[in-house]
Amino acid sequence: MKILQIAANRLPIASHRSKLPGGLVALAIFALGVLPNAALSERGPERRSATVQAEDPVEARVIVKYMADSAMMRGLLAKDEVRRPQHAATLSQRLRLPLVDGRVLGARTQSLRGSGLTSSQLAAQLAAQPDVEWAVPDQRRRITALPSPNDPLLADNQTTPITPVAGQWYLRAPTSIIVSAINAVGAWNLISTGPSTVTIAVLDTGVRFDHPDLVRRLYTGYDFVHDAPTANDGDGRDADASDPGDATALGECSPGGRGENSSWHGTQVAGLIGAETNNGIGMASVGREAVMVLPVRVLGKCGGFDSDILAAMRWAAGTSSDVGFGSPVTLVNTHPAKVINLSLGSTGACPASYRDVIAEVNAAGVTVVAAAGNENGLAVNAPANCAGVIAVAGVRHVGSKVGYSSIGPEVTIAAPAGNCVNVGGSCLYPLLTTDNTGTNAPATNTFSDGTGNPSIGTSFSAPLVSGTVGLMLSRNPALTPAGVKAALQSSARVFPSSGGEVNAPVCHAPNGSEQIECYCTTSTCGAGMLDAARAVARAFDPTVAITTSAPATATTTTVGDTITLDGSGTVVYGGHSIVSYQWTITDGALIASFIGENNTRSALSAGTKMSASSASFIGATNGPSATLRATGAGNVTVQLAVTDDTGATATGSTSFTIAAAPVVAGPVAAPVATGSGGGGTLGWDWLLGLAAVLLALRVSRSRKGRQSR
Repeated sequence: MKILQIAANRLPIASHRSKLPGGLVALAIFALGVLPNAALSERGPERRSATVQAEDPVEARVIVKYMADSAMMRGLLAKDEVRRPQHAATLSQRLRLPLVDGRVLGARTQSLRGSGLTSSQLAAQLAAQPDVEWAVPDQRRRITALPSPNDPLLADNQTTPITPVAGQWYLRAPTSIIVSAINAVGAWNLISTGPSTVTIAVLDTGVRFDHPDLVRRLYTGYDFVHDAPTANDGDGRDADASDPGDATALGECSPGGRGENSSWHGTQVAGLIGAETNNGIGMASVGREAVMVLPVRVLGKCGGFDSDILAAMRWAAGTSSDVGFGSPVTLVNTHPAKVINLSLGSTGACPASYRDVIAEVNAAGVTVVAAAGNENGLAVNAPANCAGVIAVAGVRHVGSKVGYSSIGPEVTIAAPAGNCVNVGGSCLYPLLTTDNTGTNAPATNTFSDGTGNPSIGTSFSAPLVSGTVGLMLSRNPALTPAGVKAALQSSARVFPSSGGEVNAPVCHAPNGSEQIECYCTTSTCGAGMLDAARAVARAFDPTVAITTSAPATATTTTVGDTITLDGSGTVVYGGHSIVSYQWTITDGALIASFIGENNTRSALSAGTKMSASSASFIGATNGPSATLRATGAGNVTVQLAVTDDTGATATGSTSFTIAAAPVVAGPVAAPVATGSGGGGTLGWDWLLGLAAVLLALRVSRSRKGRQSR
C-alpha cells in the first residue's frame, strides 16, 4: 500500500507510511463479507493426461536408430541413400511381423509401424537386433501448460462495482492499454506444477494467517518487533508473526502527525507474492504454486527499528538462529528464504549496517528485493539504494513513471505500482490483493479494491519482482543473486515514450525537485519494465564471472603491466556448457588494436573517432582467458561474451584505471622498438597502434583535400 517512511521525531524507526494523497487513507471495504468455508478446499491444477496412457495392444509405433556400421546402413551407402533409412521390409522378414516404414528422422533414424503387438513389445524386439543402436516407443505427448487459473478476480471486465474493472490487470500479458503488465500468466507455463520449492520472506507488519487465500501458503515465521508499544500485541519478540493492526492516533508517531487506520500491509504484500492460485476464490499470485511465504514481522505502530529488521534479515536467510533481544535466544529457521522482500524504507544514504547484512545474505545465495520509495521522483530510499539489492521503481498501467515513485541510478527494474488515472469514483488500476477490513483490530478478511484506500505504491511493485524471482529460482535453484539481477535486467521490456499524459516530460536524475509522471529512462527507472515470462525463460542463461591476476588490483594497474583475465568461473546452469568465449575492449583502446591469433583486423574509416590506446590484447581473445597489456595511462573496460550449448548468451565486464609508469631517476636508455612495452620502452604493438592513427589522419586529410577541390 505504502512504502515505509521514518517519522520525523523517531529517526531510528523505519515505517510503512507514505506521502500519497490525503484522500487515500481509509482501508478498502469488501462488501461480500466473509468467504464461505467451503471455498477453502484445495483445487490443484487441472492437468491433462496426468498418468501414462495405456498402450494400444495391437498397433505399435516405434522410433529406431541403426548402427553406423551396420549391414543395412552399409547397403544404403552403396546405393548413395545414406539419408533415407527405410528398413521396414528387411526387419519385417527377420521378425516375421508386418512392419511399415514411417518418417525418416535423421541419417540413421526412422519411425516404424507394426500390428499385432504393443509399441513396447516391438521396441524390445528391434533393440535386440545387431543393426539397431536403440529403439523406443513413439509415444503420444500432451501439452504441459498450466490451465488458466479459476480465481475470479484475475480476469478483465469485472462486474462487481467494488472490484477494479480491470481485475488483476498487472498479472496478464501486456496490451496497448495495460502496457506495464508483467505477463505472469506466460511465466506460469514455464515452471513445473510440483510442490512449492522456493521460500520468500516478507519482512513487514506480519500477516493475517486466517485469510482464506493465504492460509495454506504461509510458514509460521517470527515476530522480531522488540518494543512492546510498537508491537501492539502485548509483548516483544515472539513466535507469532500475526498482524494485530498498526493503527495510530493523532500525533502518536510525530508531533502533529495524523492518525491512520491499520494498513494490513504485510498481508497485502504476501498476497501479491503467494496467494493461493487456482482455488476458485479470490485472486491469483505471481508465485502461484512455486513459492511459499515466510512472514517475518518487523513493523508495527509507527514503523520499526533497524535493529529488528537487520536481525530478521539474517534469521530469514538462515545465516543466524538468534531471535533474542538483549540476550541470545536460539530458534533455527527451518524454512530459510531464497528471496527477502523489503517493502519498507526511509530517505537517506545506505547505512553501513545494511551494507554488511545485505552482503552477508547475498553471500548465502539470498536475493534481496526492495521498494524504491514513494518520494515523488526524488532519490531512492534506503535500503533500496544499497549495493546488492534489487531496487524496484513503480510505473503506471501505460508504462510511464507513476507520480509518487522514487527514481535514480540505483533502480534495477520497474514494475506496476498501481494508479488511479481518474478523478472521482473508484480507482481503475490499483493492485488488487489480500486485505482485511478492520480499521484498528482485525475484522473481515477480504481483498483490496478500487475504493477507499486502494493498494498503490512501490511497496507493491517490489513483491511483483520478488514473486517473479521465486518463479526463476523454482526453475533454476542454482541461480545466484547476481544471476537473478542479470536475468531480470536483460529480459526487461523497453520503456514506452508515449501514451501518458499530454506533455509528460522525460524523467531526469533526482535533483531535489519533485517530478511526477514522466517517461522512464534506463538511468532513472532501471533496465526496463518487468517481464516475468522472459525473466523465467532467462533463468538458465550463464552468469559471467571475470577474475584478474596480479599485478592488477581490484581496479588499478600501471602502464607496462600484463594482466590475465580469467572467465572460466562463469556459471552455467542445467548441465549445459560454454561453447564460445569472446573478449573485447569496449572502452580505452584503438579500434582494431587486438593482436593475436585470428584477431588482426582493420576497422578504420573516414569519420571514425580515435583515441590514444590504453590497453591491447596479447594472444587469442576467443578462449576462457585472455591477456591484456596496459599500453597507456587512462581507463579501460573489457567485456566477455559467452554462449552456451543452447545458444543462450551472457556478457560481463570489468574496468581498470591504468596509471602512468613511475619516472626512474638516472640515465635514460634509448627507446627500443622491439621492446615489450614495459617501463619507458615502445613496444611493437604500441607502434602499430600509433601508425594506425597516423594513417587514419592522413586518409582523412586526403579526403578533405579532394572534397575542397
